[in-house]
Amino acid sequence: MPRVDDDLPSGLPPEEFSARIFGTAEPRTGRGLELAPFRGVRFVPGVAGDLASVTMPPYDLIDDAAAMRLLAGGGHNIVRLNLPRAAGESYGTAGERLRRWLDEGALATDPDPALYVYEAARDGTVLQRGLIGAVGLRAESEGVVLPHENVFPGPVRDRLALMTAADANLEPIFLLYGGGGDAARVVDGAAAEEPLTEFRADDGLTHRLWRITDPSAHARVAADLHDKRALIADGHHRYATYRALQARRHAAGDGSGPWDSGLALLVDSTRYPPHLGAIHRVLPDLRPSDAIEQARKVFRVTDFLDEADALEALADAPRPAFLLGGDDVLHLLTNPDPDALSRSMPSEHSARWQRLDTAVLDHLLIGDVWDVPETEDAIEVVHDDPSAAIARARRTGGTAVILNPLDVDDVLAVAGEGERVPRKSTSFGPKPRTGLVLRLLGPEAGPVAREARRER
Repeated sequence: MPRVDDDLPSGLPPEEFSARIFGTAEPRTGRGLELAPFRGVRFVPGVAGDLASVTMPPYDLIDDAAAMRLLAGGGHNIVRLNLPRAAGESYGTAGERLRRWLDEGALATDPDPALYVYEAARDGTVLQRGLIGAVGLRAESEGVVLPHENVFPGPVRDRLALMTAADANLEPIFLLYGGGGDAARVVDGAAAEEPLTEFRADDGLTHRLWRITDPSAHARVAADLHDKRALIADGHHRYATYRALQARRHAAGDGSGPWDSGLALLVDSTRYPPHLGAIHRVLPDLRPSDAIEQARKVFRVTDFLDEADALEALADAPRPAFLLGGDDVLHLLTNPDPDALSRSMPSEHSARWQRLDTAVLDHLLIGDVWDVPETEDAIEVVHDDPSAAIARARRTGGTAVILNPLDVDDVLAVAGEGERVPRKSTSFGPKPRTGLVLRLLGPEAGPVAREARRER
């Protein structure tokens, strides 16, 4: 079998790397959108501990400080599987730990294949409800599972190394589809029963899980989804990892198998519209004084001393607009110079794409005005929270760029036309809690599997 890096091209720009991963040439399956039942692996509270203490937000929302807090709690927190490097451990160690937790009974495999209904609520109000299952992987050319952002090689290699070592999908990606059909009735019918799991986490949300094992319900879901298509709301790098693993296993002659699908939460956006937040930037090596001096050459600049007033002005400003922070003053950038804007935007993209705030940020501000390389070291991201981004910039002596959220219709329209919004443009939520349901790719856990591991 090839090494982890051998089948992932390196040195490519994000756009070309995304095309290689998402657009891998394959025969068209003609099967449409599929979400298959599987035997979920779940924590056993009596052994592992309270579910609020062993689950976590998605891995890419966990910074170093949050990871250390989770690790300090000890025990069976899934951070020890999903982010082992935070504890200075290898991915091989994480895979061994997963199998040890199965042997010890901290994790257990459900007896029957199931679809799982997941719900997130705040103060009795349902914010999100959808189905967790194994989504069939499709080439982008089939128009079934649509990405809307590019991916970078580094995070895909990282997740592929972990997925290979664990031989498991450790957290679901987040998909949206326009439904309102029979699948939604199956979901709401299951949610009317007593939940399998219910707990309130430190994110302020109550998380609930139900299990659907009835084959007739599975058939109703399959029939309803067949002609639908789904948008990747969150988890582009993980979906790209699913595709890379699938391509590797097929190239190795392994044929069809569990690697032809990946763990996903599928939400009917007509029933439970998602929240779309912004992803703010922090440029730690760009001093605020230098940033604003250069920005004044192509933007109108309005200064604010009060953060609340500045954020309100940003929300009301004509697009594109940005708020710069990092020193004692906040600077609102509006009305970019039309000639500078026209020169900076890639001509191959549609007019709708060129109007996106994140496109203007990447090409006019970050690329042309500031000449900052598009790397993870030079550009950090903060989901949703502008105050946290501004505070991080002040700690590092760098510059924060606060954005308005993109419009959902723009994201859907861009994806539907085969384009992708710039990387880190959207923060859809609420995101599914990591650790509620895992999916094994190897032999199912159980007495026979445990005995086989002992014999090895």
